[in-house]
Amino acid sequence: MFRGNHPTRVDEKGRLKVPAEFKRLIDEKYGTQFYITSLDGKVAQVYPFEEWQRIEEKLAKLSNFNPTKKKFLNRTNYYGQLVEIDGQGRVLIPALLRESAKIHGEVAVVGNLTYLEVQSIEVYKRDIEENPFTSDDEKTLDELGI
Repeated sequence: MFRGNHPTRVDEKGRLKVPAEFKRLIDEKYGTQFYITSLDGKVAQVYPFEEWQRIEEKLAKLSNFNPTKKKFLNRTNYYGQLVEIDGQGRVLIPALLRESAKIHGEVAVVGNLTYLEVQSIEVYKRDIEENPFTSDDEKTLDELGI
């Protein structure tokens, strides 16, 4: 499972150096292919291809007329690209997504169990500050048994 925040940099060519903490897990459990995408153009989602395929398998079982399926696929295909990790542990963030999300320089690389999220460290900090964890959030987690 991917967990924690391991800040790093995206270089001038748009390559993300995968933090060592995540690279170890990737080397142990996954191959070299990743699907990098976004639902909103603000946050890059970096899926080991094996994990992305699980999502696709579930989507394939849904009707092609399902509007949420279509909306999801439209966005993840628009921003998405299949990439390979290079010998130096870097993945190329697609240019369209990089520009849309302003992913350059210092970035937060956050583990979300089966995938990584990448965004500007400043945007990430601001989002946490502007959207505090509330008692309603605690109640929801309690209802989920967490």
